Amino acid sequence: MLAVIFSAKIVRLLQAFVLDVLLQRKILKESVLRWAMHMLIFWGFILLLFMHALGRIVTDALFSNYEPTLNPYFFLRDMFGLMVLAGVVVAVIRRFFLKIPRLMTNSMDKYAIGILAVIILSGFLLAGLKITSKTEFSNMADEYAGWLSDEELQALESYWVSDHGLVSSDVTRPFEADVLQQGKQAHESYCAYCHAPAQSAFASYSTGKVLSPAAGAMDRAGFVGILWYIHFLSCFIGLAYLPFSKMLHIFSTPVTIMANAVMDEKKSKPENVATRQIIELDACTHCCTCSLYCSAMMGYEARQNTYILPSEKIAPLKALAAGRDLDEAETRAILEGIYLCTNCDRCTVVCPSGINLRQLWLNAREKLLQQGPAEPLVLSQLSFVRGLNRKKTPADSYPLPLEKADNAVSVKYRPLLDPERSIDLTPPAADRQQASGFENTFSYCFGCQNCSTVCPVVGNYEDPQVQLGLLPHQIMCSLGLGLTETAMGAKMIWDCLTCYQCQEHCPQNVKVTDILYELKYMAVAGVDEGRQNHDQAGGLR
Repeated sequence: MLAVIFSAKIVRLLQAFVLDVLLQRKILKESVLRWAMHMLIFWGFILLLFMHALGRIVTDALFSNYEPTLNPYFFLRDMFGLMVLAGVVVAVIRRFFLKIPRLMTNSMDKYAIGILAVIILSGFLLAGLKITSKTEFSNMADEYAGWLSDEELQALESYWVSDHGLVSSDVTRPFEADVLQQGKQAHESYCAYCHAPAQSAFASYSTGKVLSPAAGAMDRAGFVGILWYIHFLSCFIGLAYLPFSKMLHIFSTPVTIMANAVMDEKKSKPENVATRQIIELDACTHCCTCSLYCSAMMGYEARQNTYILPSEKIAPLKALAAGRDLDEAETRAILEGIYLCTNCDRCTVVCPSGINLRQLWLNAREKLLQQGPAEPLVLSQLSFVRGLNRKKTPADSYPLPLEKADNAVSVKYRPLLDPERSIDLTPPAADRQQASGFENTFSYCFGCQNCSTVCPVVGNYEDPQVQLGLLPHQIMCSLGLGLTETAMGAKMIWDCLTCYQCQEHCPQNVKVTDILYELKYMAVAGVDEGRQNHDQAGGLR
């Protein structure tokens, strides 16, 4: 830490703190709505904490003559509370109504939203009821204006009923002008130095107006005390639950973001890396952004194992790090999720908390291997999922292209059988030169199956592997194993519609469509060579 503070890395540290912690740049890149939700909750909560909950410690030290019922504090308290409440409303809408893809809501998410909602709503109800409470007014008058005569106290009470939202059955409207003037003078002499007009707290004042028909009965029943206990107990419950919930990311996420901004994996000590990874486990906000971009998503669709999703693997990893033993079913599920990870690093890149997720999975895999032999998982046994996030393609959507593809397959072998019907499909030299250079990108393929998942030709068949011979990801695998002739023999290369969906969705930038083109050219070249041999041999006998 000292090496960072007294080095040029301090600039990167400050940049990460301002842009990624305070302004939450990564969340803004993903979604403006989600960014607005986080900013409302984050800034509203932090400002309420320092200006209101810790007002006597923080605000009083910064500003002279601080009183929570004076402006601007009276106004700002309501504004910050409404910011948090608006953020909670957006969170509820996102979690339960918008149905955002791969956004999963667990008990921790519900508890966090529920606790925040209870704290803010009970605060507004408490402040609104205190504005209308005759008991609170009487206590204030006894403490700060107890030496006033009964006539002056009644005038002050009339003025508060008229202008401050107080509800009292001891005074009757309409009030005479001289009574209100006398009450105003008493207010300015004894109350105004620590109490701004109640209308300044616009949200609490509006809440009090809504409660005013029942305010008298609620005051006599002691609801101010009841709400006070609900508000403070909910705050303390939130504090007690904080270390065991996702809300701990309020502290751990900034540490993670700044640590990853300056740490060098190669130079850092293993102990420091391990410490950072433990903090990263608590930095996860369960926002599910990593799951949205996960290359192993088709494995989840096939297996319905939630631990295949990056955001869902964090909880069992935290349990393992804490030394808790998982049951057999949970262990098998997390093993499968860890081994299905393709190490594409997309989750790390998009994580708004700055967690190095790829390194977490690698270390967890190593740890699990040390604990005992892992059950082998054969990817080909997974049931194939067609069309990620799209409806199944109707069987008759591509009749003409597929018919042409069938003819192309026949053309491939016609020259050897009937030279008179041969068709020269050899591309011009310029085209072949343009297509060359892509054949080696298949070596980057790690078998995530994205190309096969989004392929409309694959999605056209109930049993695509039988119909097409090899699927796009299997063709890339065959080339990686040096089985070029096997890849050339797949009907898939002729059925390809050249929509480039496979190439656009490849996380490794493999030129899938261009490679299929190249295989097609090689197959045609092989046909030409076979035709020449046929002609030299004098035809088939």
